[in-house]
Amino acid sequence: MNFALKALLIIIGTLSIALGVIGIVVPLLPTTPLILLGAACYVKASDELYQKLIKNKWLGRYIKDFREKNGITLKNKVLSLSLMWISITGTILFFDIEFWLAAALIIVAVTVSAYILSFDTI
Repeated sequence: MNFALKALLIIIGTLSIALGVIGIVVPLLPTTPLILLGAACYVKASDELYQKLIKNKWLGRYIKDFREKNGITLKNKVLSLSLMWISITGTILFFDIEFWLAAALIIVAVTVSAYILSFDTI
């Protein structure tokens, strides 16, 4: 693999992990899929970064659960979907936003929900 591709994968992986970490506290961002994307990028580009990630005491369990059991825990699914829908519903109801923005938020929520629900529950 050439240097440019490795660098691109590391950048994408790092951004994905950063967004996943932000997603822990911002319900619109799905933590587990973003952490898994980051791990997948690191596997291809840097074994050292991948090993650091799976050994991380907070993020490593997301990857280990998915890798070993091929799914997302019911607790993580319920928590992520509930917080996402509460935040989107609250945004639509309590802020004066344009119709197109409300529609876009709902489309994002439905798409992310379908993606999260597509994983096996462990």
